[in-house]
Amino acid sequence: MTDHNGTKHTAGAFDIRTVIALLFAIYGIVLTITGFVQPAAEVEKAAGVNINLWAGIGMIVFAVVFVTWARLRPILVPDEPAEGSPAEGSNGQ
Repeated sequence: MTDHNGTKHTAGAFDIRTVIALLFAIYGIVLTITGFVQPAAEVEKAAGVNINLWAGIGMIVFAVVFVTWARLRPILVPDEPAEGSPAEGSNGQ
C-alpha cells in the first residue's frame, strides 16, 4: 500500500497482536491437552467442570480472533522514517 508520504508495508509477525495470539495459542493447547488427560478426581475438585479443557478452548478461540483481527486490519509501517524524526538523528533543535 502507498500513501502521499511514501510506501508502507504491514508489521507482519512483529504486530503485537500476533505475539499475543501465539502466547495464548501455546497456553491454550497445553491446557486443552491437560483437560483431556487429567483424572476424573481432578474434575470433581472443580465442581464437576473440566476447567482446564474449557479455559484451553477459550484461549485457542481468543488466539484465532486476534490472528483474524491482525489479518483483516493490518498495521501499516512506513518503509522510511519521516523527515526530522529521531531515527535520522535530529534532536529537535
